[in-house]
Amino acid sequence: MSSSSPAAPRLHYAWVVAAIAFFLLLVAAGVRAASGVLILPLEKEFGWSRASISAAAALSIFLYGFTGPFAAALTQNYGIRRVLFGAMVLLASATFASLFMTQWWQLMLTWGVMVGMGAGTAALPLGTAIVNRWFIAHRGLVIGILTASMAAGQLVFLPSLAYLAETGGWHPVVWAVTICAAVIAVATLLLREHPADMGLAPLGGARVEPAPAASTANPLLAAVNILVEVRHSRDFWLIAGTFFVCGLSTSGLVATHFIAYCFDNGIPETRGAGLLAFIGVFNVIGTTLSGWFTDRYDSRWLLFWYYGLRGISLLCLPFTSFDTMSLTIFAVFYGLDWIATVPPTVRLANDSFGKQKAPVIFGWLLAIHQIGGALAAFGAGFLRTALETYLQAFMISGFACLVAAVLALVISSAGRTPARPAPAAA
Repeated sequence: MSSSSPAAPRLHYAWVVAAIAFFLLLVAAGVRAASGVLILPLEKEFGWSRASISAAAALSIFLYGFTGPFAAALTQNYGIRRVLFGAMVLLASATFASLFMTQWWQLMLTWGVMVGMGAGTAALPLGTAIVNRWFIAHRGLVIGILTASMAAGQLVFLPSLAYLAETGGWHPVVWAVTICAAVIAVATLLLREHPADMGLAPLGGARVEPAPAASTANPLLAAVNILVEVRHSRDFWLIAGTFFVCGLSTSGLVATHFIAYCFDNGIPETRGAGLLAFIGVFNVIGTTLSGWFTDRYDSRWLLFWYYGLRGISLLCLPFTSFDTMSLTIFAVFYGLDWIATVPPTVRLANDSFGKQKAPVIFGWLLAIHQIGGALAAFGAGFLRTALETYLQAFMISGFACLVAAVLALVISSAGRTPARPAPAAA
């Protein structure tokens, strides 16, 4: 058999790459989500207001988004493995340095700036680049699985981190995430850059595709130039608008403030973290299914249902009694579509702008997503401090989701009928 039609192995190495990427994204998401566990112990030990601590979380969320497009561009110069290794080292260094903080500005530097940039580098824009290199078949499914790793990060980390915070304060929490980030950095050395490096075709492809030459362009300018190219695209701004609301209603609001919101309603930190992890369980299921749906159905209608159902759940939560039944219903209902929006959003970016530009385009979309998240993280903390309630924050996010549901249907039909990949060996 010629080199242009290699024999498919029993297990394509693309699945190994996807598994490594899953755990890298899981740890990065878990480290960033740990800020939600730290709100109450930092408030207790240092006397910082919830608004002040939320400002560090908001900065982290903001930089998490704005690092993405530049990280995706950096991979074209230095490769995915080097960029991911640097990201995990930065995360470990940031959390370790925070062990010695005594001033609020040190919280902003470590958990705001450094964690935001490290987690933003090891995020979905790089996951999109990995999927576009290694997969032709099952792209939507794999994006769904990688997206689910962010929810799995909460599922794995938050209950145990909340227990550490409740029993030992904030130092054991920081030690735990530091060790995890340092250990997982080693796993990046197992990543291979491109299927051609192993003489393989992408999964679902018929032939080996030559690995692209390393870019010599300035990665910062490359990322900005792509944004300039699409600045007049109506679809880009419609997708960006819906994704802004996604951040407003997930990472900024629920991921950051849900534990504190439960505490306000008489629920201990550990149980609140357990509920957030329970949401994460259903998010893993919902996001993986969303990837499967994205390979088969109109992405716009998927987004319509996801945002609509999410908005209803956020509008209802403040009016429940916060008992076991109501919180369980919320966890299931909200959890199933928490970040199920990502696979259809990536699909629309791929179909509208091409798979070469899509990782950087999605990086910019994620940046806008995180602006929404940062706004919600700080805004909810500010409203809670000023009004002593989270009611207004949940109302704003809920109604914004209903608007996003309508906007999703206005996006052009670029992703309406996904191409069905040819059957390929797994």
